[in-house]
Amino acid sequence: MLVNMNDVLLPAKKGKYGVGFFNAVNVEMARAVIETAEELHAPVMIGTAEVLLPTMSLDKVADYLIPMAKAASVPVCVHYDHGLTFEKCMEALKLGFTSIMYDCSTDTYENNIARVEEMVRICHAMGVTVEAELGHVGDNEGAGKLANPSDYFTDPNVAYDYVSRTHVDSLAVAVGNAHGDYKFPPRLDFGRIETIAGKCSLPLVLHGGSGLSDSDFRTAVQKGICKINIFTDLDKAGKAGIEKALAAGAGKVTELIPAEIEAMKETVRNKILLFGSDGKAV
Repeated sequence: MLVNMNDVLLPAKKGKYGVGFFNAVNVEMARAVIETAEELHAPVMIGTAEVLLPTMSLDKVADYLIPMAKAASVPVCVHYDHGLTFEKCMEALKLGFTSIMYDCSTDTYENNIARVEEMVRICHAMGVTVEAELGHVGDNEGAGKLANPSDYFTDPNVAYDYVSRTHVDSLAVAVGNAHGDYKFPPRLDFGRIETIAGKCSLPLVLHGGSGLSDSDFRTAVQKGICKINIFTDLDKAGKAGIEKALAAGAGKVTELIPAEIEAMKETVRNKILLFGSDGKAV
């Protein structure tokens, strides 16, 4: 069933478990996520991000994701992640996405508030939920890599002001996490997560989940994280599944697809069980 973010994250916050958000830039990824969620009777979030649109355009993603979510036997929130432009967020809204992340984290604080508050007013009028980011979650490499990530960590006191003024439904926090492959084991600031969760009553989001240890995930959820973003692990699992099938003698695309999906399903299964959302579909 197609739902918005509050339908899956508010119960997660109350029940102290996490819900996975998985980017799905093709039908195979979408099948892996939704089929596994159904098998484990788990709520799930699925979607794409603005940086991934060169891989699959927003309208094409909507073409397969939204019908699949509606047909699912478990709650599925279709989320547009890291929307960087107002125009693309509006496109996602018109296409039927039920949740929008408007990422204004690199703008000034007051501009971030003004832009996100406007997005919240528009989306809430249509029953769509909004995620925002305070502080800034950088990348592990490339142009988005931060020289001193701790300079951009989310300030708990500022977070309270930000949430109160924007009325967002969830908040992505910068606490030592980063997008992409971790070159060294990350050190998450769990105390900061706990403090922010104590000051702000809304669900917190952890970006850059791929590569964190099982212990990191468990502790982050225990301290107040309700949504965990996963893409790199899923992407690499699909590649590994294809390579395994090729090594076994597969010579056609139709022989590769089942192996790709099964490998990705294993990754999704592990994450859902780790986050504790199995059996939580309502």
